[in-house]
Amino acid sequence: MGPDPVHLNFASDNVMGASAPVLEALVRASVGAMPAYGADDLTVEVERSFCDLFEREVAVFLVGTGTAANALALATLVSPWGLCLCHEEAHVIDEECGAPEFFTHGAKLHGLKGVGCKIDPATLRATLDGFSAHEKQMPAQAVSISQATESGLVYRPDEIAAIAEVCRERALRLHMDGARFANALVAQDVSPAAMTWRAGVDILSFGATKNGCLAAEAIVVFDPSLADTLTYRRKRSGQTFSKGRFLAAQFAGYLGQDHWLQNARHANAMARCLADGLAAVPGVRLAWEVQANEVFLIIPDDLDRRLKAGGAAYHPWSPRALSADEGVAPGEKLIRLVASFATKREAVDDLLTVASGP
Repeated sequence: MGPDPVHLNFASDNVMGASAPVLEALVRASVGAMPAYGADDLTVEVERSFCDLFEREVAVFLVGTGTAANALALATLVSPWGLCLCHEEAHVIDEECGAPEFFTHGAKLHGLKGVGCKIDPATLRATLDGFSAHEKQMPAQAVSISQATESGLVYRPDEIAAIAEVCRERALRLHMDGARFANALVAQDVSPAAMTWRAGVDILSFGATKNGCLAAEAIVVFDPSLADTLTYRRKRSGQTFSKGRFLAAQFAGYLGQDHWLQNARHANAMARCLADGLAAVPGVRLAWEVQANEVFLIIPDDLDRRLKAGGAAYHPWSPRALSADEGVAPGEKLIRLVASFATKREAVDDLLTVASGP
């Protein structure tokens, strides 16, 4: 019998399906008639649940994809002639096919270097100091950070606050791409409020698809003045679903009884098991500390071949955000493995068995 390509699939948390509570909520929402375009009671209830979650009044816009959430959020912050700063490997600049620039009608994203795909406040301030105030230079208007980062690292609330302080100094807005918001949250044992608006975040892309939903994301706006245009932007982008209750239903199942946090804790724990087991294999070292549900490893080529022959699925990764004292030598590869809410401990153990060799 050959290797099972599903069992050892650590390519992404996107490869897994939806969790049972989410699917059950969808089935319940499918019964009977409800008002269309988000005017149903379920959508209203879910929007209120976000206010409870963040301990304040927020404006919530449900959408179907993370790219839509990021692009629409940034479109509310940046004018067509403006600039948004982010890490040079941020998802918004590197993996969304120019969607933020498209939805902002021509604004640009400016990438910054930083270890572990984190933006350092000093680098941010120095970059801003280097910009001209002349009309020939697009003015900086926003900063976007990823939580967790594209290297699997987590911003602490004090780190977010330090970036927000630079933003306040320069009259910039702060966006958080929270595609793995839940994983970052449980990794720190802090509240959603502490990790967002209390630290200075103006608008959040609240991810759920990677952590148990089918296709559900939310734009959470902490400054009411920023919400005025989003109703129209969402509709114009094709993200106002006629049967909006099915977006809301996913969030009802996801947020109910802290299911989203349980999912994230499981994914993080599986990532930790992966990291501990693989780091013990000769020639393997962690590229960055494992803080959420992603594991980045520098491995020998022969281990890469053995894992692939054993049916393991994962992705090679860019070394650009490695620290100055780390590198990928000839005969080595940098890879990423991702654990999810559905990752089984048996799959982790079987991968480690393959890695340990005959």
